[in-house]
Amino acid sequence: MKTNIINIGNSQGVIIPASLLRKLNLSNKSSIDVDVENGSIVIKPAPRQGWEEAAVQMHAAGDDMPLLADTQTDFDKEEWTW
Repeated sequence: MKTNIINIGNSQGVIIPASLLRKLNLSNKSSIDVDVENGSIVIKPAPRQGWEEAAVQMHAAGDDMPLLADTQTDFDKEEWTW
């Protein structure tokens, strides 16, 4: 797909077609990583998008409790220096 570099205020940008954004499940204000690899500009979705929202929802639903009980041993209590 071919596109052009355009002026956006004092910067330049590239218009990414909606069809490409849909393929990557990206939308306005999605976080991306931009890098140069082997002389090419590479744009990738930033990892861990939506985690903050998911954590808030989990907490509201009470789904953020520890999966394991406290597993502290006598060694942990007596031998470790904090």
